[in-house]
Amino acid sequence: MNTKMNEINQNQVNFYTVSEADENQRLDNLLIKLLKGVPKSHLYRIIRSGEVRINKARCLVNDKVQLGDLIRIPPIRISESSQIKKVIPAATFPIIFEDDYYLIINKPHGVACHGGSGVSFGVIEQLRQAKLYKFLELAHRLDKETSGILILAKKRLALVELQEQMKSNQITKEYFALTLGAWRDEKRNVKAPIYKYTNKDGERRVRIDQELGQFAHTIFTLKKKFSEFSLVNADLQTGRTHQIRIHLQHLGFPIAGDEKYGNFEQNKLINKLGLKRMFLHAHHIKFTHPMTQIPIDLNCPLPQDLTEFIAQLP
Repeated sequence: MNTKMNEINQNQVNFYTVSEADENQRLDNLLIKLLKGVPKSHLYRIIRSGEVRINKARCLVNDKVQLGDLIRIPPIRISESSQIKKVIPAATFPIIFEDDYYLIINKPHGVACHGGSGVSFGVIEQLRQAKLYKFLELAHRLDKETSGILILAKKRLALVELQEQMKSNQITKEYFALTLGAWRDEKRNVKAPIYKYTNKDGERRVRIDQELGQFAHTIFTLKKKFSEFSLVNADLQTGRTHQIRIHLQHLGFPIAGDEKYGNFEQNKLINKLGLKRMFLHAHHIKFTHPMTQIPIDLNCPLPQDLTEFIAQLP
C-alpha cells in the first residue's frame, strides 16, 4: 500500500511516495528519517540486497530520490533491543542568522547533524522536535565533532537554490584546524581526489585515490605556528566528505584530536593536555542570498575550549 511517513508499518511491505519535502535527498538519509530507530547498518543491508526498490528497480544507498518516486520498503526484522525508540529531546542552538528562508546556527561539537550510524538523533531532529518551523532541512553537514556555522533551510526552494550555489562553488566556507607538526608554507593548494566508501559497519570513510577519487581542492593558509602544532585556515573549493581531514592527513599534518584520520598515539597525549575533541571549527561563510540577493557574510569565533587549548601552547 502507498503510505505517508507517519503510516510506516515496519512489520509489512510499504510503498512510500516521495513528496516535495523529500525531493533530492539521498535514499539512505530518507530511510533514516522514515524508519526511526532502525540501525543504519541494517538499512544499508536491505538496500544492497535489493529489498528496497525505487520505481521497481534496484537502487544504491546514495541514489537521490525525486518527486513522485515510489519506494518499496520491506518489513524490518531486527531484534527487539534494536527497535527500542529513544525519546528525542527538543533543543535550540545559538542563532547566527535567521530570516524567512534560512536558519544559520553555531553547532556545538559532539552533536551530530542528523541521526544514523549509531546516533539516535541530531541537530535536525532536535530542532524539528521543538516544532518551531513547518519545514526544516539541512543545507549541508558538519561532522559530529566539528563545531561552527551550520545552515538549515526553512523552505524547499531556498534549500535547492543554496545547494546549487554550493555545487557551483559560489559559497565561501572556511574552517580553522589545528594540525600536528610545524608548517613551513604560508599557503598551500591541495588538489587530491577523494574516494568515498562505506565500511562493513555502515560507517562512511574516505581515502585519497588517484583513480577512483573525485576531484577535491582545499586552500590552506598558515595562521599561527606553535612548537609542535600549526593553526591553519582551510578554504573549501569543493565539498567532499571529510575533505579537510583527509587532505591534512595526506599532507602529513593530521588534525589534533581526529579519531578517524589522525595520529592516535598523539591524540592520547593531546587529550591529557586538555583537548577533548577534534580541533576543527567552521568559522566563516559568505554567499549571496539566493532569494533576496543580499550578500551574507558571517563569522563564528573559536569556542572557549579551543581558544583555551591553544593559549597554553608554546
